[in-house]
Amino acid sequence: MNSINRRSVLLAGLGAVGAGALAACSDSGGSAPGLVSPSGSAVARVETKRAGTGREHKITLTAAPALLDLGGGVRARTWAFEGRTPGREVRLSAGDTLVAELSNQLPGKTTTSIHWHGITLRNDMDGVPPATQTAVRAGSSFTYRFIADAPGTYFFHPHVGVQLDRGLYAPLIVEDPREPLAYDDEWVVVLDDWVDGVTGTPDEVFAELRQGMGGMDMGGGSGSGMEGHDMHNMGDMGEDAASPSSSFSPGGMSSRFMLMGAESDLLGGDAGDVKYPHHLVNGRIPADPHVYTGKPGRRVRLRIINAGSDTAYRVALGGHRLTITHTDGYPVQHQQVDALLIGMGERYDVLVTLGDGVFPLVAAAEGKKAGGLALVRTGSGRAPSASVRPKELSRLIMTASQLRAADEVRLKSARTDVTHQIKLTGGMMHYNWAINGKPFDMADPDADPILMEEGQRVRLDFVNDTTMWHPMHLHGHTYQLGGLGPRKDTAIVLPKKKLSVFFDGDNPGQWMLHCHNAYHGEAGMMGIVAYQA
Repeated sequence: MNSINRRSVLLAGLGAVGAGALAACSDSGGSAPGLVSPSGSAVARVETKRAGTGREHKITLTAAPALLDLGGGVRARTWAFEGRTPGREVRLSAGDTLVAELSNQLPGKTTTSIHWHGITLRNDMDGVPPATQTAVRAGSSFTYRFIADAPGTYFFHPHVGVQLDRGLYAPLIVEDPREPLAYDDEWVVVLDDWVDGVTGTPDEVFAELRQGMGGMDMGGGSGSGMEGHDMHNMGDMGEDAASPSSSFSPGGMSSRFMLMGAESDLLGGDAGDVKYPHHLVNGRIPADPHVYTGKPGRRVRLRIINAGSDTAYRVALGGHRLTITHTDGYPVQHQQVDALLIGMGERYDVLVTLGDGVFPLVAAAEGKKAGGLALVRTGSGRAPSASVRPKELSRLIMTASQLRAADEVRLKSARTDVTHQIKLTGGMMHYNWAINGKPFDMADPDADPILMEEGQRVRLDFVNDTTMWHPMHLHGHTYQLGGLGPRKDTAIVLPKKKLSVFFDGDNPGQWMLHCHNAYHGEAGMMGIVAYQA
């Protein structure tokens, strides 16, 4: 793999690391014989063992149509919580019980849910129809209730269709009552790629992508056909077709949403599928950015969340270095870097000591020649242009494979009890993304479960058989990358690479395992990790 800057960029290979009331409010879809039910006794038993404070944090989340001001005169008709994106931050202390009522006021017969991304919660509160609950009907409500016992940076979003690519998301911060880090302030930074209500809707995007590229002349390929869409291999289509602004699409029709020519060495080639008109930082476009105001010399903790659907971001703060302290809520051995790469669903916490002036926080859309921007203002000075690209973006870039778990969260050495190969298959030709060659069937979620038992040490070998990268997310658990790597719930698996991860079977139920590219997942790159009764 080629580096962006051969003298400084580290590219070690992302994918080369060898109860009554509760049951009443959880209308789960049942489970196959022999599998632990999401609302069964095993789930309730484990919940009673979670360390709780007894405090309740009650909120109401109303999902409804909204007209959002993204800044710079850009308005978007979308769906959001309480009419804002990101939604209002939810913050509680580890061990508190979150009681969240979801009120579905979406149009027509639109159903929805809330998934609490990264939280190791009870299975029937995970928010995944049809596996763990029935989707919440329009005009109805559902109350989620669970103990959030692990501190960290999380977020929440729907788990129905491609609703993730609308405005229905918000940060969820679980504070550590024994916080070991010393800092003066926090800044929660939410990144998102935006299409809804501007050039189309996510459902329109998905409908176009689902046509695949079968109508194109692939230039002599045979067999399974094209698995990615690297335009260097597109036969006689010509230079114009290689441009990200190309209008060529299946059947010769004008492409509204499919992106061509997005490439990244960091991501092993093809960087993404979708043309996004905007990339947002805390709900604002670069021409009218969100501004964090601080003081020189203050130490700030940034909690960075990628809530996007198809875009990895390379993040840097101009004129500063970043110290990575956590990923996906779990501490790592501290690493000082100039920039970091964050895939969809991933979160990183970093510490930075602020300089004096005005500085750009840039989230470059990896491989897409676009990006998001926010500003840090600690003194006088002119704001940089919306297109600013600080030199830190091409200096020392950190990826998850180079991080190491902090000693206190590293998995104890144990014999692996069960190993599953999770082969990532499919491609752009037919847009047939799947796990082990079988697309997930929403009508029969228990059809091909990935089986395990409570108490087992489990190894998952992600084998990426495609020519695209996939951020693979496991619900209800955190896994460790290799023997010493970080604890995560979402990790990038590079094309044609293998990534081995380990976790303990300590949270019974049926848990979704899927690519966090919203369109890949919806097309079928999903599976269920199911505990056997």
